[in-house]
This record gives sequence, structure tokens and C-alpha cells, in this order.
Amino acid sequence: MSWDEEIGEMRDRERLAAKMGGPEKVARQHEFNKLTIRERIQSISDDDSFHEIGKLAGVGNYDEQGNLSEFTPSNFLCGTAEIDGRPVVLSGDDFTVRGGSADASIPGKRSRAEGLAVELRLPHVRLVDGMGGGGSVKTIEMAGRTYIPELRGWEVVVEQLRTAPSVSLALGSVAGIGAARVATSHYSVIVKDSAQMMIAGPALVDWASLGDVSKEELGSSKIHTSNGAIDDEAASEEEAFIMAKRFLSYLPTSVDELPPIAEERTDDPNREDPSLMTIVPKDPRSVYKMHTILDSVFDKKSFFEIGKRWGKSIITGLARLNGIPVAVFAENPRVYGGAWTADASRKLIRLIDLAATFHLPLVHLEDCPGFLIGKKSEEEGTIRHGSAALAALGQANVPFCCIIIRKAFGVAGGANHKPGSNHFRASWPSGDWGSLPIEGGIEVAYKAELEESEDYDSHLGKIKERLNRLRSPYRSAEFFEIEEIIDPSKTRSYLCHWAKLARTASRVDPPTFFYRP
Repeated sequence: MSWDEEIGEMRDRERLAAKMGGPEKVARQHEFNKLTIRERIQSISDDDSFHEIGKLAGVGNYDEQGNLSEFTPSNFLCGTAEIDGRPVVLSGDDFTVRGGSADASIPGKRSRAEGLAVELRLPHVRLVDGMGGGGSVKTIEMAGRTYIPELRGWEVVVEQLRTAPSVSLALGSVAGIGAARVATSHYSVIVKDSAQMMIAGPALVDWASLGDVSKEELGSSKIHTSNGAIDDEAASEEEAFIMAKRFLSYLPTSVDELPPIAEERTDDPNREDPSLMTIVPKDPRSVYKMHTILDSVFDKKSFFEIGKRWGKSIITGLARLNGIPVAVFAENPRVYGGAWTADASRKLIRLIDLAATFHLPLVHLEDCPGFLIGKKSEEEGTIRHGSAALAALGQANVPFCCIIIRKAFGVAGGANHKPGSNHFRASWPSGDWGSLPIEGGIEVAYKAELEESEDYDSHLGKIKERLNRLRSPYRSAEFFEIEEIIDPSKTRSYLCHWAKLARTASRVDPPTFFYRP
């Protein structure tokens, strides 16, 4: 007795599943400059590493003899794979089958993918293209009833946030719960022009009398990378895959491990950069490129910026110091002088939470004039968002190091210190700090004295000269208010020394709070 016939049927069904929505739908996917889900999985994963789960799931039609006459595969694929030799869970929508709508989905597959990632404590890479499991009007007629919305299985999506890295790539028109899945990730990327993200599509927006708008007007990459709903934009799907891989390379497989140290370390940890001696202008109102410093002090080409299009006054990202992964934030003096805005503070919270969740030592290169002041800043609740960022810094149970490049003023300027901890902290000779900049407070503090003087401008100049002698960072060093003042050209060796010690001290203790998406 042989099972050849049954095995043959299995192979036939697998071949039907591999055809996805059929040649016409596949061709249409390519016409829109989009890969199919199977092409996407092949592109992002290591060769021959994808192990598909549920390939036979779908809708079958049978003739009078009970033989399969037609088969429509599920519009959601999932399985395990390897990315750069490390195991992951891969899942994604098949837009060639009913446009990714719920009508053709098998809810159990999506739930299983999310559950496997948590159960196996593996990174989950979501390739989102469509509703992502959301419903449609046709669902009502098929079910014979309406239903009360429930986020079934959402607790597993949230559990992933404190278990293992999650990356979501918006690769087409993403709406509803599909959009929520993209946002509820540690890192998200949207493809320019060919992808959009929306709470609801144009038809529903028009029905609600909210305007006749296109998908691009509602949810373009420009919109969502500027408001922080999505972290970054890619020019193509291939670039999005590269960005996802690079992000994962800095993180451990799960919270049970420390981040992996780069195997190849060719950048001298003691490399000096004499150009840093002159990068900071003497004029406190003049700006410079903080990115130049970031590129100099970390391992060559290791700085990976996250969220570059929003909250621009603070730069956030990942980098390496002699191969050791770290999380990094730095004020950008070219945007509001580096002042913390509401958006920048929200972006900073995401980075700090990422560092705390995955045991990444945290580096701050500081040039902070304080919170952004003014009417708009007050209306945006900057003080609340900024205070939340400072609270997140205090809650993060990871090693911390700060290099004060120039300014450290006001409440936000206090982020040179992680409350309740002892850590490395140093300043360049250009360091300048206080409760507020001297230039902005002199005429208020010395108002009476200046009004009584015979020559207002001359007397003001004398006060400035006197105070400028006191603002020297070396005066603070005398009282141990700053622990070290270092040669800017040797910043890399200072940070690499700290990173080695931080790595030794790092533990895989769980964070004291959930990651906040």
C-alpha cells in the first residue's frame, strides 16, 4: 500500500498555492512596481531558508465527485527564515489574492505567526500590503451578521514588543488594522510612491464628507515619516529590506540575550580625529554639523539614523563602538539650535525604550539649549512630552554616557545626567551650561543695575566680560561638577573605553516597563 496518490495531491495543492492570485494578478502587482509576497520573502531572507507554515490553507472548490476543481490560496503567508544567518519569523500579505482583504484571509495564520514569534522568542518581520486582516463590507454578507470589533490576538502583538524585535514594512496601500500593525513595531519603513498608510481609504473619507482625496494625499510616505507614525522612508522595496536587515543587526534575537558584537572590527578604537578640534564655533549662535561628529566618533559607517524626517532637533539612531552596539541621541544645532520640541521628545522616548528593552548602552552627545520656547511650543505641550522623555531616561536600566559638546541649559539640558545612576560624563572645552544662557538672562538679572548706570551698553559689556570668565568649564571641573574635560580629537577612544566597561556591566534583566510604541 502506498500513499503516492495523497502525496501527489499535496504537491498539486502546493503548486496551486505558489501561483498566488494567478498570472494576471501577479502581472498587475509588477505593473505597480511592487514585488509579490513570495518575491519579497525571497529577497529579504537568506537563500533557501524560508520554511513556510500553512501553504495549503485557502478556499477550495470541489466537483460532484469531491475532487478539487479550483483553489484560492490564503492571502497571508508566514513561516520561519534566516536573515544574515539569524532565525526570524517572516509574515506578509498577498495582495494578488483579493487585495489582501479579510474575505480571503485565514485569521489563524496571522495569529499563528504572531504567536510563534513570541513563543520562539524570535524577531518578527511583517511585510504589510493591504488591510492586514481587517474586514470589508462583503464580510457582513458572507457571515450573515455584523460583528462587534475586537482586537483578538492583539495582546500577542503587544507582547512581541517586550520579547523580541519587530519590524514592519509598509509595501503597498496599508489601512485599518494593517496600519496599526505597522505602527506597533520597534521599527517601521514605508516605500516612497508605491506605498501609503491610512486609518481609512479615500472612499470612506469621502463618504464621511471629509474631502475627496487620493491615497497619496491621505497617507504618503512624506506625511507619515514627518509625523512619526512611520520611522523611515525607502526609495524601493529592496532598500526597505536592506534597512530592516541593518536595524536587526544591532539587536539581540530576543531580550534574553545581549546585542551581538560585530565579528569584523577594523576601525581602531584609539583613532583620533584632529578636525573635531575646530568643528564647534566660538560664537554660541553659530551652528555646525552634528552628523560629522557622529560619523567620526563611532565605528566607520556604523551610525544608523532612525526617524530622520521628524522631531529633527534631536538625532536618534544606533551605532557601534569597537563593534559593540549602542543607542545614540544628539541634539541638532541646525534645527531650533538643538532645542527639544514635543515631537523630538516623543522620538527620544522611542529610542530610550528600545535601548532599555534590548540592553543597548545609551550615548548622548549633548548640545542642548533647553526646551523650545514660544507660543507654538506651549500649545504642543512640549513640557509634558519633554518631561516624559526625561522620565524614560531615568527608567532605563542600561549604562549611560554623555559627552557635552557645547550647550547644556535648562531642564532639558539636565539630560547630561541619568538620574539615580553613576556613569561616565565628560565635556569638550567648548562646554557651556547653566539654568539659562547667560546672553539671554543678563539684562533681566541685572536690570536695576543697568538702568542706574551712566552708559548702559558699556556697563552691559563689562558684566558680560565678568560672567564669561566664570562660565569656563574648567571652573566647573574644579568643583567636580563636570567629571572630565577631554580633547575632542580623542572622543572616540573615550567612548570605546566606556563601551567596553558598559558591555561588561550589561545584564539581560527585563525592563521595568513595557516598550511604548
